[in-house]
Amino acid sequence: MIRNQEEKKNLQIEKQNDLLRAILETQESERKRLAEDLHDSVGQVLSAVKLNLHRLNKTCAADEKAVPLLSNTRNLIDECIQEIRSIIQNVRPPLLTDFGLAEALNDLCIKIQRTTGITVSFDYEHNLQRFNPEIEVTLYRIIQELFGNTLKHAQATAVQVILRIEENGLHLTFKDNGLGFDLLETKNGSGLKNMQSRTDFILGQIKITSQPKQGMTAEIKVPVSFI
Repeated sequence: MIRNQEEKKNLQIEKQNDLLRAILETQESERKRLAEDLHDSVGQVLSAVKLNLHRLNKTCAADEKAVPLLSNTRNLIDECIQEIRSIIQNVRPPLLTDFGLAEALNDLCIKIQRTTGITVSFDYEHNLQRFNPEIEVTLYRIIQELFGNTLKHAQATAVQVILRIEENGLHLTFKDNGLGFDLLETKNGSGLKNMQSRTDFILGQIKITSQPKQGMTAEIKVPVSFI
């Protein structure tokens, strides 16, 4: 009876992992499709509009009222194109696909610091090996979510991200000096559950520690057998 119960439990866990894997793979597939659609359709249309505006500017060079309007419209198009490029990189970062987790996280930290004014440091070993693609994507998404939570709620002025390879596996740490929170009040939040599910998917462990007015720390460990 005990053996039968154990088999049923293991089968249930296996089914849950298969379902989670299918969900995460679908999410990544949709992100890839969205990035490709934005690049191939919207991006090309905006580039064509920008080219037409450039032609109109030559045609209307003598019209004092039209020239500043066209110039302002070109600037708006440039901003829109840049925004779409940023969205594409967030949805499907080329650095993550081409160069791996460390380079992608380094780029993300630089962008966060540049756009928010928060001091962000990334401490990692250079020339790190490439990891299992599932590991890289999952950890990148978790760090994105941690950054999102910090920017929305923590009022932090500094963030530290640390990536290390140790004897027992991969260690990834995220720290902020923000307002912190009571874990007992937020342990059932969808954000924490989502990060826990993602970590379970890669057979890792995540530990989040925080107290009001004392910042937040998230430590993620992935066993060496999986990376």
